[in-house]
Amino acid sequence: MLAVIFIWLYMAVTVFLLGYGILTGLSIVGSYRVKKWDSHVMCGLAGAAVYAQFFSIFAPVGFAANLLLIAICLLIAFLCRKRLREDWKQIGRRRKWAEADGVFRKKFFAKVFFLLVLLLLYAYGTSRGILHYDTALYHAQSIRWIEEYGIVKGLGNLHCRLAYNSASFALSALYSMAFLGGQSYHCAAGFLAFVVALICTELGKVIGRKKMCPSDFARVACIYYLLMIYDEMISPASDYFMVLTAFYLVIRWMDLMEEKEKAVFPYAMLCVLGVFLMTVKLSAALIILLVCGPASVLLQEKRWKETGVYIGLGILAAAPYLIRNVLLSGWLVYPFTGLDLFRVDWKIPKGIADYDAKEIQVWGRGYSDVTKFDMPIREWMPAWFRGLGGMDKLFVLAAVLSVIVFAVRFGLWLVQRKKEWVGKLLLEGVVSLSFLFWLFSSPLIRYGCVYVYLTTAVVWGDVCTEFFESVRLSGRKAGQYAEKACMLLIGLFLVYKAAAFGMEVCTSYVNDYWLYQKDYDNYEVKRYEIDGVVFYCPVEGDRVGYDSFPSSPAEAQIHLRGNGIGDGFRYAE
Repeated sequence: MLAVIFIWLYMAVTVFLLGYGILTGLSIVGSYRVKKWDSHVMCGLAGAAVYAQFFSIFAPVGFAANLLLIAICLLIAFLCRKRLREDWKQIGRRRKWAEADGVFRKKFFAKVFFLLVLLLLYAYGTSRGILHYDTALYHAQSIRWIEEYGIVKGLGNLHCRLAYNSASFALSALYSMAFLGGQSYHCAAGFLAFVVALICTELGKVIGRKKMCPSDFARVACIYYLLMIYDEMISPASDYFMVLTAFYLVIRWMDLMEEKEKAVFPYAMLCVLGVFLMTVKLSAALIILLVCGPASVLLQEKRWKETGVYIGLGILAAAPYLIRNVLLSGWLVYPFTGLDLFRVDWKIPKGIADYDAKEIQVWGRGYSDVTKFDMPIREWMPAWFRGLGGMDKLFVLAAVLSVIVFAVRFGLWLVQRKKEWVGKLLLEGVVSLSFLFWLFSSPLIRYGCVYVYLTTAVVWGDVCTEFFESVRLSGRKAGQYAEKACMLLIGLFLVYKAAAFGMEVCTSYVNDYWLYQKDYDNYEVKRYEIDGVVFYCPVEGDRVGYDSFPSSPAEAQIHLRGNGIGDGFRYAE
């Protein structure tokens, strides 16, 4: 646990400075000064992941990568020293105000205390817990390949899942500290969960303003998810990175709309974050449709320079991911074979890639038999729905109802053309389409729970707050009572979940991992050779872990492209 906290402190400093430098430079173009601390942190996290991916193309992501990152951060601190000093003075003025105002001082120190408690709670959860099944299957091996080789051509031929490229693996490798000679830490997902949890604590503002905002509903959904993954965030699974980043993006987008923010810059930067989100997990692709909002303003006002900058940022965010895809598998977007652009000897055969794509889809539908890929929706969806847990069924039904409500609202907008609805309907439409895309393709809850939760939260958040506002303006007390009842129900729900969460943490308490983090799970293996090089595969099952390297779930049918594994692999015809 102590090691996790130290790594988090290092992460916090580096990603903050990296994000601060990026946003400070870009704010000159957008004539906008970023105010929220988390904007710098999230921008820095995305920037660090992009940096790590680029670095992996040329070298292993280890000591040298961290040394260069520190040098970049020091350069940013030097170049932005005046601006950083101004921000620090502003914090100092707030501190003096806190000392002068007794009430404010109590609130200030209460926030600091709560921050420390939350830090310890999430560090405790990240230091121990349940490692995802797929972590021992391929997450740990993917990260180790990045740590030791950066990128290896045709790695997906050794094990097709090693071609499941994700920006999150490069980020985890960057902050794994494996180069120190100890264990490889995997606490980046926990750090992101902690940051998003801090954003969710802003739900407490509802008490001060005494009214609900749409973003409050999204925060409640995010808190529910954070409680669910508390004992799993130790795992470097890309799902957690994708879901948490999507929650952050949508919540901050809703905050901007509620604040009636007119500047394009913050919306455009969230769209760039959406591009990065696609590189974490491709199932998040439709979130990029949010770009329609800032793009329409930029094009109408003919702000070509800004448009070019934002497009360039999007390309920069996606470029290393696409390059790594080609090097790992020979395909631009593995396992999608519709774009066959490259003739390279390390390409994963089309038949294997197509089979892999079908296997992903049928697995999400609740089957393991790929021959059922062409089964009609009317046959597989009822069986899939019956296989869901009770709460998941309720959430899916609520999301389906939300899509219907959105369709009705969109129809009304086509008739009435209310200008104030445009921004809301754009966000509602994006999350609804994302939910439908997930539902009709590969609806494994783990893949798309964020869209199940957000579709309900965004649509009903807009509907409820619009209703509360209308009755508030009319002066009817019934509406005020309805809003208070809604706030009370949300409060009771959160108290219940917090109590259940607290009991679960207490009952599962074990006096271990106070200094270090729980290591990767490892399994019994056997050796086999390919072209004189030793590889490992499990004695039973398909999982290996981190220590036995290089490995595959079964004996791979490949050849080395050169004298060693660093030269890559090609499929054995």
